Amino acid sequence: MSHGNARTVFHGRLLIVQRHEAGWPQAHIARAMGISRKCVKTWLDRYAAEGEDGLRDRSSRPHTTPTRTHPEVEQRVVALRLAHRRGQDWLGLELDLPARTVSRILRRHRLPYLRECDPITGEVIRSSKVTAVRYERAHPGELVHVDVKKLGRIPDGGGWKAHGRGKGNRDRKHKVGFDYVHSAVDDHSRLAYSEILPDEQGATCAGFLLRAAEAFAARGIPRIQEVITDNHMSYKRSRAVRAAMAVLGAKHRFIKPTAPGRTAKSNGSTAPWPSNGPTDSPTPTTPHEPQRLRPGSSTTTLNAATAHSEDRPSAGYQPDGRVHLEAHGTAP
Repeated sequence: MSHGNARTVFHGRLLIVQRHEAGWPQAHIARAMGISRKCVKTWLDRYAAEGEDGLRDRSSRPHTTPTRTHPEVEQRVVALRLAHRRGQDWLGLELDLPARTVSRILRRHRLPYLRECDPITGEVIRSSKVTAVRYERAHPGELVHVDVKKLGRIPDGGGWKAHGRGKGNRDRKHKVGFDYVHSAVDDHSRLAYSEILPDEQGATCAGFLLRAAEAFAARGIPRIQEVITDNHMSYKRSRAVRAAMAVLGAKHRFIKPTAPGRTAKSNGSTAPWPSNGPTDSPTPTTPHEPQRLRPGSSTTTLNAATAHSEDRPSAGYQPDGRVHLEAHGTAP
């Protein structure tokens, strides 16, 4: 399989053939494309033998593998692994096989590592970033992740990306301040709602929860059963937040301390976009008073259209949940 920067991908190989048919000498083709004469001759010979199909990528796997372990031996390795849940060193001694051979058999049959399994039951208990099916609640509205992202405003003339981090760029008398992006993401559908608000006090968080519930209801999620947040004081000790939960009839859950991954879906929705580094042009100035996104028109994710379709099974793969702010208007 060719890599992305290879000179002789399929279209490059086809170009070799076209130039040869146009009368180019092989040496001229090699010089123009920055490859060797032998490479040019290889693809011309393959095209002459197999046609255009000969220019496509092939698997490097050999046609036959005479030294491969017999299938019966592989089945014995798999059966012994499932029965005793032991490692490759122990299995190799029991079956008189090299430990490396046992390891390759286990990987070939897609058996999980012992470190990923429960030592008592043998079930896989450790997920990874490449897990095909992520956890999610059964229906929209069962659980909503809520979190706040604190972002520094950009001063007049641009910030440190344009001028560096020197002390001369800091005006301690006239502080620029911060914006707070409040986000709520439904656990099942990944429907997201965000507002840019001036603070993260209890009353502000409570008002955001009520408006988020209204936005979800407008998109087919009439009721929120549970809300999960971090342990910030604005959520944990605010009477206004408790009153908002009572109005919604939702149970308030808190994540385990020092475990921000429990609200990862809302954290991902407010993740900063990747940057290519400092730019020569100044960054646009942030308005002193942030424009609050109108409830119901602030955010949506790739599969938000399926938020209210409970009869449609959800796909195993979900988008990353990143929220795209597309304000159709601002609040008056």
